[in-house]
Amino acid sequence: MLKFHSYSTRMVNTRRGVMECLESAVGEDVSKMDLLIWHASLGHDFQDLVDASRELAPHARVVATSCCGVVGREGVSESMKDIALMAVEGKEFAVAQCDGLNGKNAFAKCEEMARSLKEQDPNVNMVYFLGSGIDTANDQCIKAFESVLGKEVTIFGATSSDNMKGVVNYQAVDGKVMEHGAYAVGFSDPTLKVETQATHGFVAVGEPMVVTKSDGHLIQELDGEPAWEAFTRRLGLEASAECGDTIPIGALAEKLPEDLAKEYGNDHILRVVTKRVGNDMQYATEVAEGTQLWLTKRDEPLIFSEMDRIVEEIRGRMKGAAPVAVFHADCLARGRFLFDRIIKEELVGKMQFPFYENGQCPPWLGMYGFGEFARLGGENEYHNYTTALYVLYR
Repeated sequence: MLKFHSYSTRMVNTRRGVMECLESAVGEDVSKMDLLIWHASLGHDFQDLVDASRELAPHARVVATSCCGVVGREGVSESMKDIALMAVEGKEFAVAQCDGLNGKNAFAKCEEMARSLKEQDPNVNMVYFLGSGIDTANDQCIKAFESVLGKEVTIFGATSSDNMKGVVNYQAVDGKVMEHGAYAVGFSDPTLKVETQATHGFVAVGEPMVVTKSDGHLIQELDGEPAWEAFTRRLGLEASAECGDTIPIGALAEKLPEDLAKEYGNDHILRVVTKRVGNDMQYATEVAEGTQLWLTKRDEPLIFSEMDRIVEEIRGRMKGAAPVAVFHADCLARGRFLFDRIIKEELVGKMQFPFYENGQCPPWLGMYGFGEFARLGGENEYHNYTTALYVLYR
């Protein structure tokens, strides 16, 4: 039976931060840990992070990802020196990885990972997936895992990020650090269940743009014009702008069917552009020609009211069970990097406090990334610009 432990810190020295997290999370029981899951900001050297982890816990599998800040039991931090840990004790899991992940090979790479998980442990019933946040067709990642493991297996997790520049992000497994990789942790503890849900607080505005030319996850034309030029003009930016300039204000919205919109608490699902190549825009999923895309504006009251709603709905589905661990992915554009407008401590308090037991927050591992995986309409789905909660319970 899996046991979870967490801790987070803001520490300049990477190795000291690893030691502090391990000591605070598990005390003298470091040797008992079987899996270490790390989130760290770009101010840390990821090779140092995984090397220190393997020295202190030589028998544990180690996975890590870069992010734009962390959320733990200790609260929220969005510095360049954040480190957060979820340590897992128990053998009911499998780990798979790939390198060279991109929007063209996402299905093949993730299918290979899914087969590896199934070969290691045919009882995998949920997958924690973390892939590169740049140049990936995340819908194809979902389809690949489902093709091997089945749609009943819940996929939760995020895509890694940098400090909102869309330049470089990192993933690591054991001793290998990658820039365009991914890892998947398949949990198979039969006593565990997971509830997932995501919400954003943006509202579509104006008239939509239409994708008039695309190639998989690349948007090449919008309204018959070169995509990047049309996109930045609608945002009021020069075509010389980079992705980091558009991410805070450039959330793109796709219309949802009525039934999904009611569950989602919003008429649209959002997508992010994390890289441009010339005038082509790398979308977060494959996108068909004819797709309508709206620009959006942020709605602060909606962010808070929808957070309350999804927490209560998750708790209702848990039917009084206590969480044993919470994984959490938040869009970096919902943090202080977006105009420093939202009071993150208040929002994090709203998501954490309802899950307290005996005055204590459960083990919690959260990150600010480029995208989030959570179920919608009973199906695995990829999201952008959301808060997504993944609550494991018995």
